[in-house]
Amino acid sequence: MLGVSGGVDSSVAALLLQRSGAAVEGLFMRNWDEDGTGECRAEDDRRDALAVCGRLGIPFHARNFASEYWDGVFQHFIAEYRVGRTPNPDVLCNREIKFKTFLDAAHDLGAQRIATGHYARIDRHAGRWRLLRAVDAGKDQSYFLHQLGQEQLAATVFPIGDLPKASVRALAREADLPTHAKKDSTGICFIGERDFRQFLSRYIPMQTGEIHDAQGRRIGEHPGVYFYTLGQREGLQIGGVRGRAAAPWYVIGKDVATNVLYVDQGHDSAWLFSRQLRSEAAHWIAGAPASTTFACTAKTRYRQADVTCTVAVRDDGTLDVAFDAPQRAVTPGQSVVFYADQECLGGAVIASTDAPTLPGISHAGPAP
Repeated sequence: MLGVSGGVDSSVAALLLQRSGAAVEGLFMRNWDEDGTGECRAEDDRRDALAVCGRLGIPFHARNFASEYWDGVFQHFIAEYRVGRTPNPDVLCNREIKFKTFLDAAHDLGAQRIATGHYARIDRHAGRWRLLRAVDAGKDQSYFLHQLGQEQLAATVFPIGDLPKASVRALAREADLPTHAKKDSTGICFIGERDFRQFLSRYIPMQTGEIHDAQGRRIGEHPGVYFYTLGQREGLQIGGVRGRAAAPWYVIGKDVATNVLYVDQGHDSAWLFSRQLRSEAAHWIAGAPASTTFACTAKTRYRQADVTCTVAVRDDGTLDVAFDAPQRAVTPGQSVVFYADQECLGGAVIASTDAPTLPGISHAGPAP
């Protein structure tokens, strides 16, 4: 059972599965009920997915998982913003919806395995399943898949993980698939093209507050601290500040309790850098970490290049991670994901860092 999204990636995944001789069917997941205020366009995507299945002559199914998405992903998303953290719903969506709810629905429909259009690879080595980076490093999505385990990997196929994006487009065009020229989707589906601040304010009451510099001086106002994340430059609307250079300002912290946003000038402000982080309990794809202490590489955000680090596993499953070089804007609520060359080992939600401290800055303070 292939998860057909109405995009070019899942369309080519269907094509490749069919060419391999697999008995493939498509299932379209509706994960958000549109309310008429956004540009999620789930119905347009469903029609595109149906058209691809029709073009290839494979059976088409559709299921509405909006309730499961609300309970398993969206409520967590809002709860994290309420406490001043910056969550990553794509990670949770993969774990709770695409490789749990969808997998169960596929089994109910008689499928033995599932497939998706993710850019990642799976192999079996030394008696266990491994999640590997995609061949196309620029499209690799293993970061968002790090919460998968042995059971999910054993039941999953990633047909396009060995292909560069350009080849996927070419295959779609050569096969005359209806989605061959369709623009890739970006961002979070339930927000779509609508204004993020406007969307978030429907679920979290916003209150105007003060913007302070690193010395605690008031230099402006903001519409609500929840809108901002560490390292952010856009949307601050800080004009000229007497006695300060005309240089860009960046978010260095936020105090949810007092509704104060802290900023500093310079992309590489010292207030944004940390060498250590403490995480929540980690998930390991193999079922357990390689050791209680080990060296590897890691990412603390999707587009980041790998950085070397040492991981220490605590008795409660949480982690102390020490980076070989200072890292910019390591953000609580985001995920730190670990790699050994091409293999994704697993990851965890970032809880705190040892970034320099200022009173009320929620991300700061040495990892406990």
